[in-house]
Amino acid sequence: MSRDRGDRNPRTFRRRSRFALAAALAAAVSMGASGCVVVHGEREVVPTAARAEAARALKDFLAAYNKADKTYDRSKDADRVAGALADIDAGKLEAGHTNNPGGNPGHSPLTLTDARFTIPKKAGWPRWFVADTHANKGSADAHWLLVFTRSGPDKVWAVSYLTILAANDVPAFETDKDGWAKPVTADDAALAVRPRRLPAAYTSYLHSGGEAFAPGPHTSQWRASRLADARKPGLARQYIDQPLTNGAYAPVGLRTTDGGALVFFATRHYEKQTAARGVNINITDANIKALVTGEVKQSLTLQFISNQAVLDPARGKVKFLSRVQGLTGAQGE
Repeated sequence: MSRDRGDRNPRTFRRRSRFALAAALAAAVSMGASGCVVVHGEREVVPTAARAEAARALKDFLAAYNKADKTYDRSKDADRVAGALADIDAGKLEAGHTNNPGGNPGHSPLTLTDARFTIPKKAGWPRWFVADTHANKGSADAHWLLVFTRSGPDKVWAVSYLTILAANDVPAFETDKDGWAKPVTADDAALAVRPRRLPAAYTSYLHSGGEAFAPGPHTSQWRASRLADARKPGLARQYIDQPLTNGAYAPVGLRTTDGGALVFFATRHYEKQTAARGVNINITDANIKALVTGEVKQSLTLQFISNQAVLDPARGKVKFLSRVQGLTGAQGE
C-alpha cells in the first residue's frame, strides 16, 4: 500500500503554498474592509460605546432634532432617528409641514441636560446604549430616556426609542465593577416574558386579554376604553394591532438589580372608524387632516406607531412604565 497521500513534487508544493498564502491575505483584506470580526472585536464582549462617544451622539441628535422641528423638514434629522421614533417623528413633521409650510411658528428648542449614560457590554452589531436626561419641557423632574442604536461600523448613532418616566420609575441597573451595564438577550428565559415575544404578547393582550401584563392605563384601561368606543352608536371602531420586531424595531433591554429588566419594544396600531348611513365623520384634528389620503366618505383608518418601556420581572406580570404613541398615517374611504 502506498504511504503517499498527495503530490510531493516540490514545485507543486510551493505553488500550492503561494496560493494558500495569497488566499489568506485576500481573506484578511476582505474581512478588514467589511469590519473584521477579529480586528474590530465583533466577537468580543465590549462596551457598545465610549462615554465620550455617547455624549457626542446625544449632542448630534439634539442638534438635528431641533433643526427638523424648527423647519418641519424630515431630512434634517432623518439619519439621527430610527425605528419607532423615526416613524413617530416623520408623522409629526409631515403634518407640521402641511399645516405650516414655512416652518414651525411655535418652535422652542429642546434641551437635554444632566445626561447619564447606561452603556452595556455586548458582542456584535447592532450596538446600543441608553441616555437618561432631563428636559426643558414637561415635568421638571421627569426623566427622558433615549435608546441610541448603531446598526454597523459605517453608520451613525440614531435614536430608536424615546420615553419619558417619572423619577421614581427609573430602575437601578445591574453593572460590573467598571460601570458597564448588562443587556438581556432576545430569548432570555429568566424573564417573565422573553423580550422577543413582548410585542406579540402585547398585541395579543389588547385583542384577547390575558395575564401577562399588570393592570394600568396602557393595558387594562386602554383595552376597556377601546371596547367601549367600539360600541358607540353611529360610529363603529375596529382595531388591528401588529408587533414590530426587526431591525431598529427590535426589543432591547437592560438587566436591573432586582433580577428583571427594563425593556423597550414597539408596536403598530390601526383604528378604523366606520360611520352608519347618514352619519358624517368629522375630522377636527389638523394633524389628522394633514395626513389623510383618499376621501373620507364612510370610513377613516388611522395608523399609529407606539413605543413602550416596561419592567419585565423574573417572575410575575410585566409592568408598563411609559408608552409614547404617534400618528403616522390616515386613509379615507
